Amino acid sequence: MRTWMDITFTPSVKAAQTRRGSREGYARMEAKGTTRTFVDDGLADFIANARSFYLATASSDGQPYIQHRGGPPGFLHVLDENTLAFADFSGNRQYISTGNLDENPKAMIFIMDYRTRRRVKIWGTAKVVENDDALIDRLMPDNYVARPEAALVFTVNSWDTNCPQHIPLMVFAEDVEPLAERVTALEAENARLRRQLTDNNTASGDAT
Repeated sequence: MRTWMDITFTPSVKAAQTRRGSREGYARMEAKGTTRTFVDDGLADFIANARSFYLATASSDGQPYIQHRGGPPGFLHVLDENTLAFADFSGNRQYISTGNLDENPKAMIFIMDYRTRRRVKIWGTAKVVENDDALIDRLMPDNYVARPEAALVFTVNSWDTNCPQHIPLMVFAEDVEPLAERVTALEAENARLRRQLTDNNTASGDAT
């Protein structure tokens, strides 16, 4: 099976690495090989917590296109160690990704987790599956307000991670809201206690 280095390190890329001084190091990496050609437990766990990712496709003449996909944690499913899939929700109905995959199955999934400052790149091929209600129902998140039109099935060829450098640390609003509510409640309790303390001090002063 081709690794991510086999896929990405074209002769032109290798020439650029040579020109900029990184080719020797990457040649050693290529010689060692990589086991990142299937979904292991660590990647499966990372995917299970993903709330969004980017899907890259290209037309037959090489015009690239990147589309954001989002949903509740777990909306991107691991079907087996070589297959990912998700429900294709109805959107603006441009169908650029769908059309690209009809003529060029090569695709890439890029998952960014801003909470942990981790990112994963997954290379493979993809296809849109229409009129398979059982598969679409299996992939549809429970109680999620969206209308699925199809399923997208992604075959994993290889994957890699990036260092966290320059990734901004961010959290989801829905994760912060309970904390904000708790802070508000604590501030109200603190104000109540301060008033009570003031009232007690005042009463004590009046008594003397």
